[in-house]
Amino acid sequence: MRKRTGRIAAVFVAAACVFSVVSCSDDSGSDDGGSTAAAPSESGTKATGTPIKVGFLNPSNGPITQPGVEVGQQAAVKYINESLGGIDGHPIEVTSCAVDVSAPESTIGCANQLVQAGVTAVIDGYDAASSAALPILKSANIPLVGQIPFDSVTGSSADNRVYFGPPQASFLVGVMQSLKAQGKNSLTLANVDVAAARQTFERILLPLGQQLGLDVKSVYYSPTNPNYTALASTINSGNPDAGGLMTSQTDANCTKLAQSLKSVGFKNTMFLAACTEFIDTMGAQAVGAQTYSPIWLDPATDSAPADMQANLATTKKYVDEAGESGGFYAYGTFSTFVDFARTLGAAKPVEYTGPSVLAALKGVTDYQSWLGPKLNCGKPTTPNCTTEMFVFEVVGDKKTEPIGGGLTQPNPAALSAIPGAS
Repeated sequence: MRKRTGRIAAVFVAAACVFSVVSCSDDSGSDDGGSTAAAPSESGTKATGTPIKVGFLNPSNGPITQPGVEVGQQAAVKYINESLGGIDGHPIEVTSCAVDVSAPESTIGCANQLVQAGVTAVIDGYDAASSAALPILKSANIPLVGQIPFDSVTGSSADNRVYFGPPQASFLVGVMQSLKAQGKNSLTLANVDVAAARQTFERILLPLGQQLGLDVKSVYYSPTNPNYTALASTINSGNPDAGGLMTSQTDANCTKLAQSLKSVGFKNTMFLAACTEFIDTMGAQAVGAQTYSPIWLDPATDSAPADMQANLATTKKYVDEAGESGGFYAYGTFSTFVDFARTLGAAKPVEYTGPSVLAALKGVTDYQSWLGPKLNCGKPTTPNCTTEMFVFEVVGDKKTEPIGGGLTQPNPAALSAIPGAS
């Protein structure tokens, strides 16, 4: 087993860019407690102090947008300021800047704009080009904070950044482990036909599959005009034990592929990234499909612990009020902002500056996150506060359960060989 783990780890020496939607760039515990018990879902306390300015990289421009991110941000700010009591009494004031994840220059422009705005931290709304902002933010002593670094360069170092969720590699390793543990021996995954995606599948997914005993195949589709029926037919023709998408820019991609897989007669397990829309749209037809997530999501409410059920109810209320786009991106962004507010509020820095905010976040230990696992931040080798994640299965009409009953811990030895993953 140790020899196999070593070979798997070696596969990941190159930084993973599996969750990016554009080409990747080439480019220990804290001594400050920072812990806090789970707060009540709603205290009903309105923030009235001096606002704390926070920047936000919002992926709302260009060909690949995710409206759920903005919905989650707006919902979270309302909850934080009107019910949670802000950050130790201070309301959070967000300066949102629209980025195009396919154009790093837009991220550079936003970084400069947010520095000019005088923000104390910048929240990364799943910007696949976030590393373009790093030199500018570091020069201004403004930390970058998020949940998952979609840019593998951002995720490769802990310098001037904190991410509350797991690294990209956790999902890749965790999903493959889970499928193998379920007795599945073949997997066909689709991804957008760009050079980075082909490199990821050929250099990382395929070798990892071989080491795990999974026959992994890749199928590609046009980034501008995907033919979902043809894609589904290609997947189905090989009769894999599992087939679908490891990544998806939007929920719509998952829904269209899932419907097409059903229409061509695919009988085995559909794997559909972090999507949730297909569960509502397809109802009973979605049963048996699997997804991943760093957090508890609404379809899994019945399986969640009581405190998570309460937090899910609060999240759903505010997200539903903020707009029509829910799902993973809305819930994930909501969680990121709430965890930022709660951990920073518990730390109570003397003043809210970039360095003090970074120190407070890196000092977080044994903190129960809003919708995910307990977090321990401030490791010198990773910006991420956890490596745990969920693999969910659709078990009934619009309902999911975590496979294994809860969080999945990806193989630590495999993660240890990936820069920034552990």
